Amino acid sequence: MFNKILIANRGEIACRVMETAQSMGVSCVAVYSDADATAKHVQMADEAVHIGGAAPAESYLKGDVIIQAALKSGAQAIHPGYGFLSENPKFVDAVEAAGLVFIGPSADAIRKMGLKDAAKVLMEQAGVPVVPGYHGDNQDPEHLAGAADTIGYPVLIKAVAGGGGKGMRLVERPQDFAAALDSARGEARTAFGNDDVLVEKFVAKPRHIEVQVFGDGTHAVHLFERDCSLQRRHQKVIEEAPAPGMTPEMREAMGQAGVRAAEAIGYKGAGTVEFIVDASDGLRPDRFWFMEMNTRLQVEHPVTEAITGIDLVEWQLRVASGEALPKRQEDLSISGHAFEARLYAEDVPKGFLPATGTLTHLHFPPACRADSGVRAGDTISPWYDPMIAKVIVHGPTREVALEQLHRTLQQTEVAGTVTNLAFLGALTRHNGFAAGDVDTGLIGRDLEALTQQEPVSAATCVAAAMTALGLVETTNETGFSLWAPLHRAVQLLAPEVIDLDVQVESPDRQVWQIGEQTVIAERSTGGWLIGGAPMPRVSVSGPQVTVFDAYGQAFDIVDPLDRDASAAGDTNVIEAPMPGLVKAVFASVGQAVNEGDRLAVLEAMKMEHSLLAARDGIVAEVLVENGGQVEAGAALIRLEEE
Repeated sequence: MFNKILIANRGEIACRVMETAQSMGVSCVAVYSDADATAKHVQMADEAVHIGGAAPAESYLKGDVIIQAALKSGAQAIHPGYGFLSENPKFVDAVEAAGLVFIGPSADAIRKMGLKDAAKVLMEQAGVPVVPGYHGDNQDPEHLAGAADTIGYPVLIKAVAGGGGKGMRLVERPQDFAAALDSARGEARTAFGNDDVLVEKFVAKPRHIEVQVFGDGTHAVHLFERDCSLQRRHQKVIEEAPAPGMTPEMREAMGQAGVRAAEAIGYKGAGTVEFIVDASDGLRPDRFWFMEMNTRLQVEHPVTEAITGIDLVEWQLRVASGEALPKRQEDLSISGHAFEARLYAEDVPKGFLPATGTLTHLHFPPACRADSGVRAGDTISPWYDPMIAKVIVHGPTREVALEQLHRTLQQTEVAGTVTNLAFLGALTRHNGFAAGDVDTGLIGRDLEALTQQEPVSAATCVAAAMTALGLVETTNETGFSLWAPLHRAVQLLAPEVIDLDVQVESPDRQVWQIGEQTVIAERSTGGWLIGGAPMPRVSVSGPQVTVFDAYGQAFDIVDPLDRDASAAGDTNVIEAPMPGLVKAVFASVGQAVNEGDRLAVLEAMKMEHSLLAARDGIVAEVLVENGGQVEAGAALIRLEEE
């Protein structure tokens, strides 16, 4: 076993690897960028090495600098985590050339699975079922259109070097093929520098089911399946294991297909073979097809660990150090059911826009496993993925585990940034998901209902107002009033202005008025009751109060001397919604623009965001240039006054 390893990553996966490695007596070296100098993974490590600037290209993607850090620290091996350099075969070659061990598959295995078209040919040869389609080298538009006719519509055009839905187009009619092909190629060229595509049969009710495999370079085993069908724009939201509705026959067929795939490329370490499944007639052994192989540890690996009792990182370290596979296939079994929900800093009402902010409060209930790379006081940076945590639960049955997930999300507390917590909670209450009737289009079909914002309750507003006025902990707040108990008023913003008035009748009783509603707050032996129900927990940071009810409600305390908080926003100025890099500016001074025109593109949180004109007008000033770094709220473009 290794004495010391370097983790070439950051955030929750770096922390996750350290937890297991350190429990095994292995020292861990962290690497960090300028933005991560005080990050959780740096604090957890036995030692840490600074490797460059905040941008990934200046730090976490600099393989040569990371290798030098490993050599200098005396590390014997490098664990790549996922993302960044984890599936870069050139990095693997460089690690091994430096005399270090790469904790993962060989460069050859990564290369074989790196391009979707070549991987599918290889899988066909290994006897792994592949989606009907064209994966050849002939990229002539007429040839591709002919292949689509042969496959039968509807078809999917997919970039061979794609991922995350980029370079992918659904085509339902032959007359739409040419335009969709041009669009897919353009997006693929921009995203990957490779505009080659493949054409596949579109599956009507697709489910995304993947098999966890583990190999020693010669032999492999599978650790059963995960269902990752609950997706939004091809990004996983909630994963579970095992897959609902799975039959023993299909599990055996999928598991063996995953093993054949791994053994065909001499796979070593943890990997995932992803399949697309046609669920229109239930789960059948003849209705699943190879999609791709992820040659690394997956984000959702904890659900597999929960149902098998296996620590996959421990297996990675043991096999990379030269040990044999810890268990045989017949030694592996499933116990219960597990879910993982991905908690992100993102503004759901604004189209799931990634968010930044400093976490002023972060709490997870003790009954769950929460894999997180941040703590209260940490900042969600614009440079990296805005994940706050992966929330994992495990129960004896799917029904019990789903209720545990629902309760856990209700009890999770986050303040300081907007999150997708309420959206995740809504998914746990979705009837189709609860019944196990899932497919990759579920969220898209029901997005409006899932993102419906519930009105803030009067009791929640009262809890925020009591906190804002300091009426929670005090013992004598009646004040002096000649004829009647003291009246006090407060304004909250959430995001509209909410006016409240309180009559403090005694240290233990307050009468609140909010609009036409009257709410009584009374102190009992167990704390305050608001409207007869216990007062929820509250967090305060500066002028903001967060009430941990209905997945968290944030209120700004309005300063009565400040300008009218309800005033409309300035439609003359286009501002940066978050810190980021200006990728493109399309506006010029004097240009006439219409409402909705794209004026600039901002890159932040690993995504591009189009900034649009809020109204028709004439551009008066352009305040940024391509390549400029801007802060949240920075004015980018100004229109002439109306």
